[in-house]
Amino acid sequence: MNISFDLDSTLITGGNEFETESRSLIAKLFGIEKLRKGTPILISELQKNGHTVNIYTTSFRKKSQVRFTLRYYGIKVEQIINQVENQKTLSKLNIYSSKYPTAFGFDIHIDDLRGVGMESEKYNFDAIIIEPSDKNWSAKIKNEIDKRTTIKA
Repeated sequence: MNISFDLDSTLITGGNEFETESRSLIAKLFGIEKLRKGTPILISELQKNGHTVNIYTTSFRKKSQVRFTLRYYGIKVEQIINQVENQKTLSKLNIYSSKYPTAFGFDIHIDDLRGVGMESEKYNFDAIIIEPSDKNWSAKIKNEIDKRTTIKA
C-alpha cells in the first residue's frame, strides 16, 4: 500500500499533545522538530511489510526541511507533498477539499483531523483518523492497515 501521513498533530507536535522522541541540543538548534514517540519504529515496520510511506501535509514547510527532520530520526519517505504542491494539483482537478490523497497516488492517508475524515467520505478516499492523545495510535494504524491489506488481497 502507498500510505501518506499528515505532519501537524499527527507526527509532529507544536506543543505537548503527545510524547516525543528525544533530540539533541544541536538538533534543536538546527530546527529539527519534535516527532511523535514511536514514529520511527512504526514507519520502519510499515516499510518492512512492503508499504511505501509518504508525507502529505497542508503546511508550507519546505520539502527539504521535512526530509531533514525525518532523516534525523532515521526515517526515509518516498514523497513529500506540501501545501504549495497540494493547492496547485487540487486546483487543476477542481477538487475543493483540504486534502485528496488519490491525486498523488496514495491508497490511504493518516491524519488527526476529523474534517479530513469527512472529506474522505465525500471524495471517496481512504483515511485513518487518529487522536493526538491516543496512546495506542501506532497499534491502531497497524491494525487498520492490516485490515485493509487483507480486504484487498
